[in-house]
Amino acid sequence: MDSQLSQYVPVVLLIAAAVGLTGAMLGLSVLLGQRGRRTPIKDTAYECGMLPTGAGSARFSVRYYRVAMLFILFDIEVVFLYPWAVVYRRMLADPGTANLIFFSMLTFLGVLLVGYLYALKKGAFDWKH
Repeated sequence: MDSQLSQYVPVVLLIAAAVGLTGAMLGLSVLLGQRGRRTPIKDTAYECGMLPTGAGSARFSVRYYRVAMLFILFDIEVVFLYPWAVVYRRMLADPGTANLIFFSMLTFLGVLLVGYLYALKKGAFDWKH
């Protein structure tokens, strides 16, 4: 039992060294850092020599996020098709199992098709809507 615990001593020493070194670096930066010596112009964002105007980040419309989520949803469908194709190819030797996995994938694709048609009917893919 004692030899098993002694195997963790290097890990504990490494963690202690990492925490100690991190604390030392943070402490030294606070002690030796230049506090209050920066001018306000030094803290502004650099935009190719021009003074920045407007907000730092632009707001996106909800339509952008809606189309992005729909893209992710239908893109994940393809991710599920690759492993299914590999497994289906191996299962062709057993017709009963191959039929089961084939119809389960058809059901999966059918549900996604219904969702796609619903989104298309509701105008979810229309940028101007």
